[in-house]
Amino acid sequence: MNNKAVQAVIGLGLLCFTASVAFAAKHDISKLPRVKQTLVAPPFVPEHDQVSKGPKVVEVTMETIEKQIEIAPGVKYWALTFNGTVPGPLIIVHEGDYVELTLKNPKTSTMAHNVDFHAATGALGGAQLTLVQPGEEVVLRWKALKNGVFVYHCAPGGTMIPFHVISGMSGAIMVLPKDGLKDNKGKSVKYDRAYYIGEQDFYVPKGADGKYKSYDQPAAGMADILGVAAGLIPSHVVFNGAVGAITGDNALKAKVGEKVLFIHSQANRDSRPHLIGGHGDLVWQGGSFNDPPITNQETWFVPGGAAVAALYDFKMPGLYVYLSHNLIEAVLLGAAAHMNVEGEWDNDIMEQLKKPASFNKDAAMDH
Repeated sequence: MNNKAVQAVIGLGLLCFTASVAFAAKHDISKLPRVKQTLVAPPFVPEHDQVSKGPKVVEVTMETIEKQIEIAPGVKYWALTFNGTVPGPLIIVHEGDYVELTLKNPKTSTMAHNVDFHAATGALGGAQLTLVQPGEEVVLRWKALKNGVFVYHCAPGGTMIPFHVISGMSGAIMVLPKDGLKDNKGKSVKYDRAYYIGEQDFYVPKGADGKYKSYDQPAAGMADILGVAAGLIPSHVVFNGAVGAITGDNALKAKVGEKVLFIHSQANRDSRPHLIGGHGDLVWQGGSFNDPPITNQETWFVPGGAAVAALYDFKMPGLYVYLSHNLIEAVLLGAAAHMNVEGEWDNDIMEQLKKPASFNKDAAMDH
């Protein structure tokens, strides 16, 4: 073998060795730092860095809990949940991180459950690999290749898919870009607070007496519920599990001058979020952080099966109403939340120059 041939063989061997090492390094997850993320009930979000400190394995644990909840005064419903809340908790990672999920299904459950992450690649978003029967648990790891905000939901197969989703079994994950969010001009932007609002449509059957029906266990009402759902007209459309769940003492809070990021998901139907008295300064259409956000939106769109992020810099104090601008759903079916903002009033932005005799300040501020 001549020198050129030897060099070629050696070069090919080095190339193969280098490729092998690169391939091994790409998958050497054992050397990455591991972070246990403590999930919290919506509308709150877990502690997180807005800019990545490098790739990591983010460990999260979710439990599939079947529980009876009250979605409106006197209306009981068997919710199928992740971690006992509707929606399930928001997960936050960065692009390039690994999500390591432990999914537990208690012995007390009556059904099998799994999770389809719209952010994940392969195996039906993980649904094929996470199906757990009562009393079982599974661990799934997947790499966050795409940044943005995404829905996750239970998808056990067949009619169980819509039944589980309309029974509350969905949530969202936010995959932040490695270097954080950018505005429409490509400049870095940070938020002071973040809130997660999961919109849920329920289809509660009524009895012959016109009253909403309740059942002894989740499966008992399945046929009736799917029968109502087939008509595509929800009995309730709510934020975070119940009519008025984010109002009164549970209203969202902020201060004048703070930038607030709203993450809004709808696993089943289209929605049209609107902030009365405010705007979407930056709205990431379709939830994609790869694309420049659109600006100055009065109402933005959340397609069914998606999540969207919108940021607003609060400039005035007072009560704000965050709702679906299908006003029938907001006012009659429950898709509304309140936000109380503290700070100094600015008459340059808005001033009442003349009060009518009937004006009542407290009533005017009470939606």
